[in-house]
Amino acid sequence: MKFVSNNNITDPTINLAMEEYVLKHLPSDDSYFLFYVNGPSIIVGKNQNTIEEVNKQYVGENNIHVVRRISGGGAVYHDQGNLNFSFITDDDNSFHNFKKFTEPIVQALQSMGVDAEMTGRNDIQVGQAKISGNAMVKVKDRMFSHGTLMLNSDLGEVQNALKVNPKKIQSKGVKSVRKRVANIDEFLDESISIDDFKQIILKTIFGEHEVEEYKLTDEDWKNIEALSNEKYRTWDWNYGRNPKYNFERDEKFEKGFVQIKFDVKKGKIEHARIFGDFFGEGDVTELENALIGALHDYTHIKEAMEDFDFYHYFGDIEKEAILKLMSY
Repeated sequence: MKFVSNNNITDPTINLAMEEYVLKHLPSDDSYFLFYVNGPSIIVGKNQNTIEEVNKQYVGENNIHVVRRISGGGAVYHDQGNLNFSFITDDDNSFHNFKKFTEPIVQALQSMGVDAEMTGRNDIQVGQAKISGNAMVKVKDRMFSHGTLMLNSDLGEVQNALKVNPKKIQSKGVKSVRKRVANIDEFLDESISIDDFKQIILKTIFGEHEVEEYKLTDEDWKNIEALSNEKYRTWDWNYGRNPKYNFERDEKFEKGFVQIKFDVKKGKIEHARIFGDFFGEGDVTELENALIGALHDYTHIKEAMEDFDFYHYFGDIEKEAILKLMSY
């Protein structure tokens, strides 16, 4: 097994691209291990509906990245107090065998005095508190198993970023199961740095032997950057791959009640209905028709509605309030 350095990059779109690149393009006659630490971000599972998992307004106001990964499982919050690890290997019937890959991590934690154990399908816990979640992906005969290690994450941000605004959304996306989470720091006699934590894990995996490193070339990094731009930084990957869903929101304004119902597929509005007891001269069917085909986010809905005088349709209800009601 060889260690792959990410050069201390904290951009989640680069780190997820690097992980996928190592899986698919590095020589398959060897196995690899890597770390990465991301800046504040929500990493969404491959099969999830992104808008069911994130507080869109909060993440936008706080510049929190939202990025979809290629493995399944639930949404997780990353920041610079969270260490991510990944094992890239052949699939020798190891897929679904989380214990094989979490065991050295558990041993490293126990060597630090943390009473950690693998529980359920894919978590590492201390008592009832989750300190690590893990996921896997398989591509042909190769696979990776990766996980989080919450050393000293901002737990307040975990709750804020993953707390979805009240709305009614029904889809077939895989919902995240929330457990009580805790930082590993809570179970240590003395705090340690992320770098020291890495060294403990590397020693557990590689023993006293010198850690052999696979150095990514300039060409490798060029390809990783391209993958990030073409996939992990795109709206289509992070939001457009949402499963089909039904979006319903309503609000009682001072000047009337408004209810919005959308059918959304591949991130685009397929069908739109607007109901309410508001007073307006215009036929809202005109708005409904104009919304069809628009991407379901605030920016694109605003563009689709740009030429419409909302007073004509809704009376004294502010246009901005209705646009926000239509968005998430």
